[in-house]
Amino acid sequence: MPSGLIVFVDTNVLIYADDTRDAAKRLRAREWLLLLWQQRAGRLSTQVLNEYYVNVTRKLGLAQGDARAKVRRFQLWQPWQIDHQTVETAWGVEARFGLSYWDSLIVAAAAQSGCTHLLSEDLQHGQQIDAVTILNPFRVAPNELESVA
Repeated sequence: MPSGLIVFVDTNVLIYADDTRDAAKRLRAREWLLLLWQQRAGRLSTQVLNEYYVNVTRKLGLAQGDARAKVRRFQLWQPWQIDHQTVETAWGVEARFGLSYWDSLIVAAAAQSGCTHLLSEDLQHGQQIDAVTILNPFRVAPNELESVA
């Protein structure tokens, strides 16, 4: 991974890392997260952590204590706090790119965090939104990041 590269992780990647129903996606999500931990290059937002907690406890049946422990661990990734500037940026992304508000808020948080890449299955792979490039982590392996960076 190129030095200095910071990657924002969308909720779906965190969820797949815990989802036993799709072994291939679980493995790939874990590969990405491992690389980002090793490189200290992962970022996310409070929105992502809240969505993660709700989804893994309600849909995957992860124990609340286990989910809370994972959320606490991801605090090391300096979660972006959604503030008024982030909301304004999200509204601009929503208007210019036609994304949902929630997806626009993810993109805005990635941009505000200084990330050049956003890992998400929910957005268009390869799309450039201002300074952020969307990567579908299930189409690109972590070791291929240099070729798309």
